[in-house]
Amino acid sequence: MTEDADTSESPADDERMTYSESGVDIADSEAATAALVGAIGETAGDYAGLVDLGDRYLALATDGVGTKLLVAEALGDYSTIGVDCIAMNVNDLVAAGVTPVAFVDYLAVDVPDDDTAEQVGRGLAAGAAEAGIELVGGETAVLPDVVTGLDLAGACAGIAEKGDLLPGAAESGDALVGVPSSGIHSNGLTLAREAATADHDYTDPFPLDESKTVGEVLLEPTRIYTDLLDALHDCDAHAAAHVTGGGWTNLTRMGDHHYEVTDAFDPQPVFEFVQTAGNVADEEMYRTFNMGTGFVVSLAPAEADRFVEQVESARRIGTVEDGDGTVSIRGLTLS
Repeated sequence: MTEDADTSESPADDERMTYSESGVDIADSEAATAALVGAIGETAGDYAGLVDLGDRYLALATDGVGTKLLVAEALGDYSTIGVDCIAMNVNDLVAAGVTPVAFVDYLAVDVPDDDTAEQVGRGLAAGAAEAGIELVGGETAVLPDVVTGLDLAGACAGIAEKGDLLPGAAESGDALVGVPSSGIHSNGLTLAREAATADHDYTDPFPLDESKTVGEVLLEPTRIYTDLLDALHDCDAHAAAHVTGGGWTNLTRMGDHHYEVTDAFDPQPVFEFVQTAGNVADEEMYRTFNMGTGFVVSLAPAEADRFVEQVESARRIGTVEDGDGTVSIRGLTLS
């Protein structure tokens, strides 16, 4: 993976894999979401739906595991996908400054299987314990005409005092603080799976660490960021971004500024593998994946220094400048 983007044409350009051609078009997805929101009316922030209770907010988020489930199915290992399900929900609440408190899951299967359900349950319990939330219920539905295999999703409830909710808008002159991801998390797996299986099986040794298989590396659970909440509140963060679908363009959800990223965390080996195996362009990688940085916070420079002191894994990665919704990172400009 190059530090500076190479924009020159190459004979293999027409053979490059893209997220869209793999089956997921982010623009189409965003258009469909906008149509849904337009039809029902919006009472939500960028990451969580909010209900004003007077002195506090009730916040709700919902999400699933996505096509990472197909890797779990191929390996017959569902023990970690519950962690992903918890993480993808609670991390969205954290990005709003909300403290997650409770979770309900929805497991849909074509054929019920005790062992699979037990593995899913173990992952959910582990994720809930790490996030510090309660599992308060759920639903298992048998839908043989609707689902092939299984699907796992959930919803998380959180509470925020009026003063704890992040303003949600970065300010020009802010510093950007990043926190590492644990790997590919639970976004972009449609592209990652196609790339990984072009010349490998999930059970093959991972070329960059043969102590693991390709599938095991793809299944690395999503990092849970509830440990950032105290620092977010104490350091008066202006806004935060959970780097999920859309990759680094998620930063523009903090406002139409220019985000100059100068010291992002190095991508884990899984990203080098996916890019090489799928001949994926640099820009496509950064538009699809977290590339090693899973959470970004925007706050005043002095507060950024305090945040880094409080969160061991965090560091300053860039700045917020006047602009119109662009992100510069490693020679690329994304919008």
